[in-house]
Parts: sequence; structure tokens; C-alpha cells
Amino acid sequence: MPAQVQINLTTEEKQPLEKNLNSGKISARMLERSKIVLLASESLPNYKIAEKLSIDVNKVGRWRNRFAVHRFEGIEKDLPRGANHGGKNTEDPSKLRSKIIKITTQSKPKDATHWTTRTLANKLKINHSFVNRVWREAGLKPHLTDQFKVSNDPCFEEKLHDVVGLYLNPPESAVVFCVDEKSAIQTLDRTQPGLPMKPGRCGTLTHDYKLHGTSILFAALNTHTGEVIGECKQKHTDKEFLSFIKTVEKQTPKSLELHLIVDNYSTHKHKKVRRWLKRNKRVHLHFIPTSASWLNLVERFFSLLTQKQLKRGVFRSVTELENRL
Repeated sequence: MPAQVQINLTTEEKQPLEKNLNSGKISARMLERSKIVLLASESLPNYKIAEKLSIDVNKVGRWRNRFAVHRFEGIEKDLPRGANHGGKNTEDPSKLRSKIIKITTQSKPKDATHWTTRTLANKLKINHSFVNRVWREAGLKPHLTDQFKVSNDPCFEEKLHDVVGLYLNPPESAVVFCVDEKSAIQTLDRTQPGLPMKPGRCGTLTHDYKLHGTSILFAALNTHTGEVIGECKQKHTDKEFLSFIKTVEKQTPKSLELHLIVDNYSTHKHKKVRRWLKRNKRVHLHFIPTSASWLNLVERFFSLLTQKQLKRGVFRSVTELENRL
């Protein structure tokens, strides 16, 4: 049996411990730890203290050692659960937390792209639950990644100001539309009927499906009223785009100019489109920066459309899909 840590108390250390024994406001945990330390200072072995207090001998050893290293501060704070359970790491918990965060954020395991609680716990010889606790407290989720795209458009700032200016301060006697196409909308029909939702079970859809074709939705969102002008088409060329612009133009009072916010898709810049714009001076195209689709508000409409109609939709024909749209 390894030699037990000897506890020698100064008068200043002994007084608050003895005061804890007679205090009616001290927590049960702190009262128990104070008794452990006082009995240990009398050179009693751990098993004798455990018998006297009717507690586990390992608990006695744990708080005896904590007091020997950190003195009174060591028993005031709870020992983080899992820090040493099942492992051999005896580092200070606060230093161990910092090491876990540093390793997680600044390195990778040799055989994987990211750490798991168990691989990091094995490396540090600690319990994986302690790693998990530190990750939760620090907001670390190594198993997740997020996507990003930085626009490399040399005219990014100029286009950004132009589009945001139209949103916040549109020209007088004009209407602003956000225009885009939601392409390749699939007409999906499930191979078997799904089961309805009921208490204790969510609704179901088969994982496989029948594809009856696709459709393309051209949409123009009026940024002032929220009204959407839409048309479904089978192709996505300059011909269809120009046809849709003409539809929007016909449905807008002649006294108003049209400012259309679009992305940089090639059909939007086709020579036929440019020629038509020269002849129709009241229609103006405004291009968002490349890789900045978030600037086009009609994308938000497409997101709602997908969430509310398309994601769980069952369509038996393209006509049925287009009618729903």
C-alpha cells in the first residue's frame, strides 16, 4: 500500500476547518471534507477515516491529496468529474482543460481528420466524459464543419452598395424586384404511401422515389410589397429569362421604372437580353457580387418554398408540381 500523504495544519488552517464543524450554514460536502482533513491531520490512515465517516476510502484519499496540494482552496472547489477517472493523468484540472482546448483547436490525430472524446481521452489518459464536458463548456464541436465562400469579385463593394441602396432607399417612381430561377425542381413520387404522424412517432416517407421530370421556377420578389411573380418553364436559357422579364414588365404599371436585382448567371448577360434592355429604358438590371447569393432576397422565398412545399412533397406529374408552385 503506498504511503499516505501527511497533513500538517497550521493554526490559521485549522481554525476555519473546526469552525465548519460547528456551522449550521456549511454545505454537507464541505462539512465532510473538513472532517476528512482534520482526521488526516491526526495521522489516521484513509481506511480508518472512511470507517469513521461511513464513506468510500477512495473519496478520503482524493480530498486528502487535494488538500495536500492546494490547501484550503483545494477542498472549496468540486473536483471535476471524470478528470482522472479511468486514467493516469494527475495534472491540475484547470491546466488540463486548457490543454484539451489547445489540442482540440490546434492539432489533429494522426489517423483522423478530427478528435473524438475517446481518442483525445486516450491520448491524455483521462476519462472521455471529462473531455466531453470541457468541449460543451467551451462550445467545441470537432465533428461538425460549416461552409463558407468568400467573394473574389473585384467590384464587390460597389455592387454591394448598389444592391443594399436599392433595398434601403429605392428610387422614386420605381419598383425593385429580386429575380432568380430555382432550377431542377424534381417531381418526386414515393414508391409507397407514407405513414401519418401519431403520438410517439413522426410521419414517414420512403427513402426511394420515382422521378417524373423536373421544372424550373422563375420568380420576381417585389421588395416593397412581398408579392412574387412566378412562371414555371422547362428550360433555363436566355430565351426563357427574357420572356420572364417581359412578363414582369407587363404586370408593372407603365409609369414606374423597374430595377431588377439578379445574379451573374450567363443568361442574364446574354446579348439578346442586353439588346432588349437598350430598347426598354425603364428596365434596369443590377448584378449582385459573385458568390453572394445571400444578397438576393428572393433566395429567402425559395428557402421557404422548399421547406414548406417541396421537401416533403409528393408529386405524380410535372403538371401537379407546377400547379402546387
